[in-house]
Amino acid sequence: MVTLQLTNRSGVISSHPSIPTPFKNKKLLPFVARKCSPLRNRRHFGTFFVSSSFSPMETAKIKVVGIGGGGNNAVNRMVGSGLQGVDFYAINTDSQALLQSDAENPIQIGELLTRGLGTGGNPHLGEQAAEESRETIASALKGSDLVFITAGMGGGTGSGAAPVVAQISKDAGYLTVGVVTYPFSFEGRKRSLQALEAIEKLQKNVDTLIVIPNDRLLDIADEQTPLQDAFRLADDVLRQGVQGISDIITIPGLVNVDFADVKAVMKDSGTAMLGVGDITLQEVNRVSQVVTSLADPSANIIFGAVVDDRYNGEIHVTIIATGFSQSFQKTLLTDPRAAKLVDRVGSGQESKGLSSPLKLSSTAPPRQPLRKLFF
Repeated sequence: MVTLQLTNRSGVISSHPSIPTPFKNKKLLPFVARKCSPLRNRRHFGTFFVSSSFSPMETAKIKVVGIGGGGNNAVNRMVGSGLQGVDFYAINTDSQALLQSDAENPIQIGELLTRGLGTGGNPHLGEQAAEESRETIASALKGSDLVFITAGMGGGTGSGAAPVVAQISKDAGYLTVGVVTYPFSFEGRKRSLQALEAIEKLQKNVDTLIVIPNDRLLDIADEQTPLQDAFRLADDVLRQGVQGISDIITIPGLVNVDFADVKAVMKDSGTAMLGVGDITLQEVNRVSQVVTSLADPSANIIFGAVVDDRYNGEIHVTIIATGFSQSFQKTLLTDPRAAKLVDRVGSGQESKGLSSPLKLSSTAPPRQPLRKLFF
């Protein structure tokens, strides 16, 4: 409740400390007093109070925490892309790596344990480092509504510290979403096993977990893609996962989705799948039909749309489906073929009972095949 004190006809002053004279330059309707007879007692209008039921507008406090080398790189990509409405944190044991971070809040963990060095790919050291700095991490996350935990699984700091950071966040009551990558096959069996173990721990400490198998990136990368660019692509997909969720909360859109909507879908939802793609406006109807037909009739489907000037004549679509079992997720990671989502739209295999989708104009110029990515 906000109390407004009116001292004259030309201005309204808010007594609420966070509302500095919002009506100072606004025109108010003239105050009309009834004309009184000179024989009657006149009433003098001085200071009076008006009670209003509105509250200051508050937005969800979103924090993105990049952990380890992969997580720090992903945060750098997000900062460089101009992602707005979020606070960025970079967590690492390696003090030199933090010097390369673009995050406004770098946090060095395990100073006594690693003395500013890395973990040498040892998740146990990463976990110990996070435990050593538990109070620092909790203080950094204080006041959050939504916390993204992003990291590359399979290494030391990301694999070891991410579950600890997630536990701190979830225990504090913040909506905690993990967006992590599973290593390329060529990175070796040891990193794959470490990643699976870390993902299992992380799953227990987040509301929703999105795991992106890096091998799926090979489907959209050119055969001549350099190794360094492949890892950059993995970092960018982490960015897409976070931005796809945060943008619909922080950017006022054509179809608004607020934090409460996102929380309703992602709170205690377990494993999630992420799909990213660029399509034209005329294909939106097809997307909605496919999603609806594949989902359970009781599924809570929330649709949001925002305008981004960076996309000219195209729509960037992010689909996040939650509620998958952990065993299903493990199957997707260990068997890349099982992770593929076959696009049946346009091949004569659409599900029955669907209304006719919008038809593309026959005069529209042919477009290059779009690169669609599903995890």
